Amino acid sequence: MKTYVGGQRAATAAEFIELALGTPLELWLGEPDESPEERAARLDAARDILADDPALFDAVTQLAVDVLGTHAPALLNVTTFDRPRTGRGRASGKAAA
Repeated sequence: MKTYVGGQRAATAAEFIELALGTPLELWLGEPDESPEERAARLDAARDILADDPALFDAVTQLAVDVLGTHAPALLNVTTFDRPRTGRGRASGKAAA
């Protein structure tokens, strides 16, 4: 299935989000090795973009809600395991005296 946003083809989920938002994801998420100066500049640019388009925040929030609503079952598919008590600091499940 091919996905297009605004006439441009999105090959990956990240490209789809970038095309839908009109900004690169790195602007909002940052880069792994960015310096404090780069981070400050990135956040300043993000604030300017939000000031120019106040509806963008609501659009992004709605997009996040939609994605979580679609994929929540997979994200929340967690299995818990009972761990046996090893006796560290506890005797029969009671605090040691």
